[in-house]
Amino acid sequence: MAPDAFDPARPWRLSPEVSLRDEPFGALAYHHGNRRLVFLKSTGLVALVRRLGEFATAGDALGELVAPGERVRYARALATLAAGELIGVG
Repeated sequence: MAPDAFDPARPWRLSPEVSLRDEPFGALAYHHGNRRLVFLKSTGLVALVRRLGEFATAGDALGELVAPGERVRYARALATLAAGELIGVG
C-alpha cells in the first residue's frame, strides 16, 4: 500500500507495525511489515512520534510538543516517517 502524503492538518499515529527501541541518541524504529529500520536521532522526535495519536492533528501535536523554532524541522521529519510508512493517518 502506498503511504499517504504527510499533511499536518490530518490525524497521524505511529504505525501498529512499528516497534520503537529507546537509545541514548533517540530510538530505533523497526517496521515489521516492510522491514525498514530507521534511526530517530532526537529524543524530542521520539516523544512526538509516541504521542502523535493523542492529538486531533499532527499540527496540534507539533504546536503542543515542539518549540516554535523547531516545528518546521520536526514536520519534515514526520513527512519522512510518513513516506517510510512508520507513521500513518489515524
